[in-house]
Amino acid sequence: MQHLIDIQRVDALAELPDETLQAWLELALSEQTVACELSVRLVDRQEMQALNRDYRQRDYPTNVLSFPADLPPSIQDQLEYRLLGDIVVCTPVLRQEAQEQGKSLHAHAAHLLIHGCLHLLGFDHEEDAEASIMEEREIELLARLNIADPYAQREHG
Repeated sequence: MQHLIDIQRVDALAELPDETLQAWLELALSEQTVACELSVRLVDRQEMQALNRDYRQRDYPTNVLSFPADLPPSIQDQLEYRLLGDIVVCTPVLRQEAQEQGKSLHAHAAHLLIHGCLHLLGFDHEEDAEASIMEEREIELLARLNIADPYAQREHG
């Protein structure tokens, strides 16, 4: 199923073309039975810090934020695509984390986009049981991309 994915590049991530980002998101959406719509915005530290401060009361740039759409069912039912919401990725934080964690930019970006998309689909990690379910899904999807378990380092060191 083809989904509608809008990618906005405020802070370019030239190494990863739109087609690559879209393919990762299509994978995360692969079990959806209706066509979905979402936006991805690649931003700099300043924009991400403002979003994190304004919406989460944390005054620093984070790696990824998800903003699920909150439409009444009566409106959602009228749309051609199921509106999921927005994913915002801070590319400088993404680069820094990938380097610090010894991961490729490709692998870390795929993980963050899939993680953000799963949030839009209702996954969460506030409780241990929820976190376990979400992490298992991330690991499964990343394995399909031949990307190693991003949580393995945490478990072993």
